[in-house]
Amino acid sequence: MTEILQTPKLVVVFGGSGFVGRHVVRALAKRGYRIRVACRRPDLAGHLQPLGNVGQIQPVQANVRMRWSVDRAVQGADHVVNLVAILHESGRQKFPAVHEFGARAVAEAARAVGAGLTHVSALGADANSESDYARTKALGEKAVLETIKDAVIFRPSINFGPEDGFFNRFANMARYSPVLPLIGGGQTKFQPVYVGDVAEAVARSVDGKVDGGQIYELGGPKVLTFKECMEEMLEVIERKRLLVPVPWWVANIQASILGLLPNPLLTKDQVMQLREHNIVSDAAAKANRTLAGLGIQPQSIATILPSYLWRYRAAGQFQQRKPAA
Repeated sequence: MTEILQTPKLVVVFGGSGFVGRHVVRALAKRGYRIRVACRRPDLAGHLQPLGNVGQIQPVQANVRMRWSVDRAVQGADHVVNLVAILHESGRQKFPAVHEFGARAVAEAARAVGAGLTHVSALGADANSESDYARTKALGEKAVLETIKDAVIFRPSINFGPEDGFFNRFANMARYSPVLPLIGGGQTKFQPVYVGDVAEAVARSVDGKVDGGQIYELGGPKVLTFKECMEEMLEVIERKRLLVPVPWWVANIQASILGLLPNPLLTKDQVMQLREHNIVSDAAAKANRTLAGLGIQPQSIATILPSYLWRYRAAGQFQQRKPAA
């Protein structure tokens, strides 16, 4: 009897060429899915090709602000993943356009073709927040669940990994600056989560192993203050730097100036976000809507940071490590 080969499911990943996206694409490729990566600049997505087999990963042009391009990108999809987000506004890339309008556009397009949907939001999403980022993230979640009631929504804390914009940024700053700023005193709490764990959670939702219509909060195994994050980073790169508390009012002045740059180091909206802790809520923990509840053992920064921050040591990979105390 002739065996009939079933064509692997097609997964469309919006924002798949970014930091989180490349890890999501890798996790999906390992499972054998066909992957269509929808991004604004597919010509800059060549780094994704080696993550799968020949022809398995196909970048296509799409912009969540342009509804027609979203509809075109999801044609034939079995599942859609939306990772698109911005940390600061620039040109036409505004928070409401990307986080709210874009989320609804992707959800409506997925519903039109009968595809499942996984939406990645962020811890701290709050419709009542004074932060434009946090507020529009929450409005995006609302739009998604109004459109597809069984959609899966993930809220990760700060993602860390080889290409992250958090530990890499401050480690690079420590190479040249004798001091590092602690905004608001550095007491804001975070629960850094390894990007590979977030990608695995997304892949399991595509597998159909995650209950829909729920919001899951993804955090690492350890809660750290901003100051403790800096101390962990400095220990890994083996540099001593002065950690200087920066009052909120000073941070706002700095953000007003830095926010004028094309790729700002700090914005007033980010200062506002830093006033709120970024950790998994008690409600999510009790309901088991966490990484552990998904059967994923979160990896710690102590395990992962040395694997990529070594390049910020004085002698890089050749620097002799200090023996553990």
